[in-house]
Amino acid sequence: MSYWQAIVLGVIQGIAEFLPISSSGHLVLAGSLLDMPAENMAFNVALHVGTLFSIVLVYRHLLVTLLKQPRVLACIVVATLPLVVVGLLLHDQLKHAFSSPLAAGVALCVTAGLLWTTRWIDRGTIELPDITWKQALMVGMFQAIAPIPGISRSGVTIFGGLLSGMSRQTAATFSFLIAIPAILGAATLETLSLLKSSELSSVPWNAFGVGAAVAFVVGILALKALLRVISARRLYAFGWYCLAVGLLTIAVSLLGTTSPL
Repeated sequence: MSYWQAIVLGVIQGIAEFLPISSSGHLVLAGSLLDMPAENMAFNVALHVGTLFSIVLVYRHLLVTLLKQPRVLACIVVATLPLVVVGLLLHDQLKHAFSSPLAAGVALCVTAGLLWTTRWIDRGTIELPDITWKQALMVGMFQAIAPIPGISRSGVTIFGGLLSGMSRQTAATFSFLIAIPAILGAATLETLSLLKSSELSSVPWNAFGVGAAVAFVVGILALKALLRVISARRLYAFGWYCLAVGLLTIAVSLLGTTSPL
């Protein structure tokens, strides 16, 4: 993997991890375009760790406060459980699906539909300290489908939060808080898989480090931008982009080519 490939994918990850357009789906498409099928999964882990640190930096003060709020911490655990079950049971299947641009295109269209729906369900008032375990579980059920390439984790979890009655800011905050254990868990699972296959010795660590650093910096900017979009009640606008990329990806995949670009 070259440095320019790492930089391009780092920018894509940093933007798409937080904007509701699916980082996994875009990395599948970009990996196909850049012809990097063998390195995708390991590199994706590095990129997600980069954006994990973006969340920690942006929410660093809130994370310290949460240490004194066991109720919210318990809700984060509850919201994470469905993803843990799916990850343990369907890890190999999801890994295989990661290489399919057609699947990513279909899932992007699903994401588009959910984002449009937020125009009519954005009326909740529940704030972070008042989240119930039922609301947390609902958000967690949506997060459980996020490993499918093309399904935006931030998009579906914010949708789930709004659907459960959370306010806009609470839905967004809770979405990114539960991303922390989700990303840590995925990175740990994949690292263990790499250790068993003895592939770590062939990993281009310098390029991976560059990609993760770029994802971290771009992720901070994208996360702050998304919070402004949510405040303006314009989350649904990303649905048009997801639909356009999804339909283009499906069309090109069915025509037998490898890239929608």
